Amino acid sequence: MTGLGAHLDAVRARIDAAARAAGRDPAAVSLLAVSKTRPAADVRELAALGQLDFGENRAQELIGKAGELADLPVRWHFIGQLQRNKAAAVARLGAVVHSVDRTSLAQALSRAGEAAQRPVDLLLQVDLGGPEGELGARGGAAPDDVPGLADAVAELPGVRLRGLMAVAPRGEEPGPAFARLAALADRVRAEHPGAVELSAGMSGDLEEAVAAGATIVRVGTALFGRRPLASPHDT
Repeated sequence: MTGLGAHLDAVRARIDAAARAAGRDPAAVSLLAVSKTRPAADVRELAALGQLDFGENRAQELIGKAGELADLPVRWHFIGQLQRNKAAAVARLGAVVHSVDRTSLAQALSRAGEAAQRPVDLLLQVDLGGPEGELGARGGAAPDDVPGLADAVAELPGVRLRGLMAVAPRGEEPGPAFARLAALADRVRAEHPGAVELSAGMSGDLEEAVAAGATIVRVGTALFGRRPLASPHDT
């Protein structure tokens, strides 16, 4: 088995073990392979092994890879900060957008979804704060603003609210932060039953995310290896 195949098996085994430890069905947790900066050949290799969900954080890279791999049944996810002027291009690819943090971006995606005649599935990114509770370090909407943002997004005709996403804060144990995220997700889901997804957890903290109820874990380094000069907070 190739290195990528072995890594994929190892990550799947971690997800399975984490789900079982939390009393959850492993099938309820999806693996999103974070393929940013990785060559299209790596995506093709993992797709041949049955991994079909891939995440990118730059619109141009997503567009290029999607074109190169158009023959594959890949499901693309956009996990970075999206500029409104790129919304239409991302919508045309049918990508799930994980990083909506303001009404203006949701409105741009809604217009793009209407133009493409295909609603854009999106998740609201939540800012879980930092070691002193400060916001803004990781991106996303303030937790107190998320229910109102969800209400506004639910009224837009060209998008579908699918859930919440967050990155664990630096300088804090991820478990409590993910528990706060899960409580907020329950609150949003009570008003918007279609918001079933919780995108949380990366290579270093997927177990804590699964224990808190994550339905999608975003893994890059544990699958592909660390990029040169990669951040210690890499996926």
